[in-house]
Amino acid sequence: MPSSTTFTKKSGSLLLNNFLETAQVIIISLAIVFLVRSYLIQPFLVKGASMEPNFQDGNYLIIDELSYKIRAPERGEVIVFHYPRDPKQYFIKRIIGLPNERVEIKNQEVRIYNKDNPNGQKVDEKYLPADIITRGNLTEQLGSNEYFVLGDNRQASSDSRVWGSLPAENIVGRTLVRAWPIEQAKIY
Repeated sequence: MPSSTTFTKKSGSLLLNNFLETAQVIIISLAIVFLVRSYLIQPFLVKGASMEPNFQDGNYLIIDELSYKIRAPERGEVIVFHYPRDPKQYFIKRIIGLPNERVEIKNQEVRIYNKDNPNGQKVDEKYLPADIITRGNLTEQLGSNEYFVLGDNRQASSDSRVWGSLPAENIVGRTLVRAWPIEQAKIY
């Protein structure tokens, strides 16, 4: 009988140890997931047609939040940001103009003026199909912490042509991976 009691105590102790070990693994895992999601990457779902044909409604994206803590955003990158007129909303657009540049849209052409190109240079938009044109007639001088962003679907995009420059502090991160739909998965 005493061996049975000892066996029960060991079994209870073993059960408690297993429970505590499992709880510890769960807590550590949740902490890691929280830190990764809060500071490194974040999932986003594309809503709307403003980035077609490159990103469609329903695409599931993973956004890199770390890169811009190390380096500045670059022209042509697709970013997710807080909409300047309503920071609760997230928008996805492509960076066209960088800080301290002048962006000009005229004759369906986007030109950038900066210290390297004082006479302007047409933006090479290889990511757009040839039939997509940029409507509008505007000139925007960007400040030291401002970006000019456009949707790839220039006919159906509320972007810097409508609401002006994007403050750098509104940028959440750059598109890193299109994870869904799986047949369109891609790393950027």
